[in-house]
Amino acid sequence: MDRKYITLKNLVIGKEKCIGMKFFTDKVLHALVNELPNIKWSEEFNMNYIPNSPAALDAIFEKFRGVAWVNCNHFFTNSGFSRNNEAIDVAWFRKRKHGDDYRRCPESYLLKLELKRYANNTVKTYVSCFEAFINHYRHIEPESINENDIRAYLQKLIQEGSSNSYINQAINAIKFYYEVVMEMPNRFYGMERPRVEEKLPQVLAKEDVLAIIEKTNNVKHRCIVSLLYSAGLRRGEVLNLKPDDIDSKRMVIRVCSGKGNKDRYTILSEKLLIDLRKYFLEWRPKTHLFEGPKGNQYSAESVVKIVKEAARKAGIRKRVTPHILRHSFATHLLENGTDLRYIQVLLGHKSSKTTEIYTHVATNIFFKIKNPLD
Repeated sequence: MDRKYITLKNLVIGKEKCIGMKFFTDKVLHALVNELPNIKWSEEFNMNYIPNSPAALDAIFEKFRGVAWVNCNHFFTNSGFSRNNEAIDVAWFRKRKHGDDYRRCPESYLLKLELKRYANNTVKTYVSCFEAFINHYRHIEPESINENDIRAYLQKLIQEGSSNSYINQAINAIKFYYEVVMEMPNRFYGMERPRVEEKLPQVLAKEDVLAIIEKTNNVKHRCIVSLLYSAGLRRGEVLNLKPDDIDSKRMVIRVCSGKGNKDRYTILSEKLLIDLRKYFLEWRPKTHLFEGPKGNQYSAESVVKIVKEAARKAGIRKRVTPHILRHSFATHLLENGTDLRYIQVLLGHKSSKTTEIYTHVATNIFFKIKNPLD
């Protein structure tokens, strides 16, 4: 006998939170569903539903006990908190000036982002995307906006030529409001996302990287650029480094709370260590490894400027960013025969599939292939 399943969904019908029940056509399940109190049918969502309450949820579990498995994967949400240690700065949000007809992001939205300790860049992205959404429907209360309205908005973004990345960010920002702020988890479970673009990473030749390092203005800038490349660090990871994170005895660098709040170790270059010692003696950093003139943490914008200026002096015509140096680190390791698994660990990738992208840009395999023209 086949096991029966019934899946619970979060619905909002007429501004009322409801429990939707979806299942394959089955006479037994249909009869049991009709026995639930206040059961109704939604043409819009094509499923039965009842008002959401603890008593209603208990009634559903009791009704199908021993008869069908109740799938709650789309109903309950993970309420875990981020371990991000970055100081959350939302002062910019409250100081902004907009016209009287501009609909601001609800304070509850921002407070939930703070409570969950989302990174500052994520906060700015979510607020920006969600405000664009609610200002598109400025004459409709957010609680009254349904899935069809959201699909129409996403269709507008597509027609305007928005990137797949921005559309996915917009979906995340919208879902965050309804599922986390309004505590309606997975309400928009059926929302279609655009296909992920599989773009290859930009990579520099090793001689170009060395030329960029050589053209930096001073030992501090040289250390920053060298860390991006020789350790495969992200820009934010370089800025968050503490002096104690440099372990010269073991020749490793400790990366605390990297992307995804994961700690890891990466390799320390012997040449870089010489420059780091010179830098430390000259600047004497206290809290962070790289600090501004007033002792504050170095800014992300400064790192971008350092890399761009050094690349310009080196005569590199293509656009160079800090992340391209990280891509170059991984690619050059792979070309030198380093195992892909080791590269995954050094980069802090959760999945090996993320690291495998570098196999498409490594050129060592091409040298073994004889061109038919030659």
